Amino acid sequence: VQLQASGGGWVQAGGSLRLSCTSSDRTFRNYAIGWFRQASGKEREIVAGIAYDGLSAYYSDSVKGRFTISRDNAKNAVFLDMDSLKLEDTAIYYCAADPRGVVHRYPDYWGRGTLVTVSS
Repeated sequence: VQLQASGGGWVQAGGSLRLSCTSSDRTFRNYAIGWFRQASGKEREIVAGIAYDGLSAYYSDSVKGRFTISRDNAKNAVFLDMDSLKLEDTAIYYCAADPRGVVHRYPDYWGRGTLVTVSS
């Protein structure tokens, strides 16, 4: 499945952004989708994940309470709403698809990243 991540940009600390992960592939709804990020000089980490049916979600401790993941399978889209952004949220964000129902550490398919820059 091919994925396209979009919505990144520049935002001041405390602000909000919405990232979108979309696909033209009809099987998109069969995949769990995860958002990962990689900051400069750091390893890639999972931020949030949502099951293929949208019934369960996961958040890393660093974003819990600030980020919300959701999906609209009718539109082949998964969203990451990011609120109360912090400087340390600056990173390249990637969406990835996992065929195993929920997102694991190494999903099978990756989209290109979208850069989020949070400034003071």
